[in-house]
Amino acid sequence: MNNLKRVDLNLLVTLEVLLTERSVTRAAARLNLSQPSVSIQLAKLREIYHDPLLLPGSRGMLPTARALGLLTPLRQTLADLGRLVAPEQPFDPRLAEMTWQLAAADAAEYAILLPMLPKLRLAAPNSRLAIREASPKNMSRDLADGVIDLGFLAREEAPAELRHRQLFHENYLLVGRHDHPLLQTPPTLEQFCQLEFVMVSQDGGGFRTLTDTLLEAQGLARRVVMSLPHFLFIPALLAKSDMVAMLPSRMLGQLLGDLRTCPVPLELPGYDMVMVWHERSHLDPAHSWLREQVVAALEHQLRN
Repeated sequence: MNNLKRVDLNLLVTLEVLLTERSVTRAAARLNLSQPSVSIQLAKLREIYHDPLLLPGSRGMLPTARALGLLTPLRQTLADLGRLVAPEQPFDPRLAEMTWQLAAADAAEYAILLPMLPKLRLAAPNSRLAIREASPKNMSRDLADGVIDLGFLAREEAPAELRHRQLFHENYLLVGRHDHPLLQTPPTLEQFCQLEFVMVSQDGGGFRTLTDTLLEAQGLARRVVMSLPHFLFIPALLAKSDMVAMLPSRMLGQLLGDLRTCPVPLELPGYDMVMVWHERSHLDPAHSWLREQVVAALEHQLRN
């Protein structure tokens, strides 16, 4: 690094042209410099390398053994530097061979990734998606470290230091099997409390949510008989039992099958689903394109 600090990189450009042309006159013409200027630069190069580099010959200048050894790595280095300082090229999804790492809970996979996937595969056929389990407590670190590129969280879970964009507002619906005897009409609050609930506890083993707190404020309680770490198993479980669940409405659009939905007889707030990413990715053309695909897919779903 100390040697590099004392070298004007323009001298390396001159050296490559001199070794190619083997003539100060022709090199000066290519570089659009005067012949004396190129001669001065050659003198500096000889001092740096402690070698004459080019010697007079009968048909122009002859490179020394040291100069011939420099030519190939010199051309490679200049090519690499040219790419380093070149203007950023527009992202072309048709040619890109990307592997995007996305983090989402299974409810977000159904609500966000499933609508996006068909057009994404058509637009970027050579790229891949890796879907990871969303971990709110690790999201900021994983985005900063490049472990994931894009995450999907409820707004209240999203770390404040991350960039985010709201995708939609989500509400819960009461869900049970289609012929559930207590769901043939929307249940009253009293009937709601008599149902047997299965719930999702992402941290594992929990049996309590905001619903239980709101019920307790009215002197009521419900029966939570099963806790699961994810949503995926719930539709099949409900279809074969009298258990019910409160599930995000957008997820249900993909999973209903033989299930019945009813409004929740309780003023239960929903949540905003947001897309989050790190500042380091914000201006990256490929990353920007991916974010726009998410938004476009959801807008298309809403229109249809």
